[in-house]
Amino acid sequence: MPLAIFDLDNTLLAGDSDHAWGRFLAEIGAVDAASYSRANDDFYAQYVAGTLDIYEFCRFVFQPLVQHPLPQLHRWRETFLEDRIRPMIAPGAEDLLARHRDAGDTLLIITATNSFVTRPIADMLGIEHLLATEPEFLDGRYTGELAATPCFQEGKIERLQQWLRERGEPGDAMAEASFYSDSRNDIPLLEAVRHPVAVDADPALAAHAERRGWSRISLRGTAAEPDHAAVPEQNTRPTSP
Repeated sequence: MPLAIFDLDNTLLAGDSDHAWGRFLAEIGAVDAASYSRANDDFYAQYVAGTLDIYEFCRFVFQPLVQHPLPQLHRWRETFLEDRIRPMIAPGAEDLLARHRDAGDTLLIITATNSFVTRPIADMLGIEHLLATEPEFLDGRYTGELAATPCFQEGKIERLQQWLRERGEPGDAMAEASFYSDSRNDIPLLEAVRHPVAVDADPALAAHAERRGWSRISLRGTAAEPDHAAVPEQNTRPTSP
């Protein structure tokens, strides 16, 4: 079954759920607003610039998971999902996902944002399969440590290859896949698939996609708006122009 892979933040979402979660925690007083917001903004700027130290960032972003009881975290997350995430879903995202479902593709979200934040977002979008950065969870609590390779840059390839092996998928499954992303940080995985699609791309990815002749679309309008024919009517898997 063909694999359709989607980045989440600034791709299926018209915003960044990781950064938004940090802002939400600051606004409700779950963290020190001034210092946490400043660090959250600094890390996001590093992500955009392609210079983020993912291990340093994970140590930062996991701390609220350690410091607060799980039931409270779940209550906060429920409010966050309804107030911040649901309005953030890109207008064209559901149509794009529906076209891949109708084509019989297996849908997978692959994201650097941790699974505490992103598992319910995947559920909201009706996507069963999720690869995300995993915070360690032992004896009913988060430890603040990583449970696996961060799902970031080349780590996305490592995690995807592992997932495919565990499912018994053929060795060429990743190479035959489609992958949609907005970010320069995803160029390694975009280069590794047959059908790379730049979605509302950042400047570095937009320039790279133009050089490579990759398909480019926007999901920020009322529906998927291609500036190349990324999703043909008879086959939702994109083809390079």
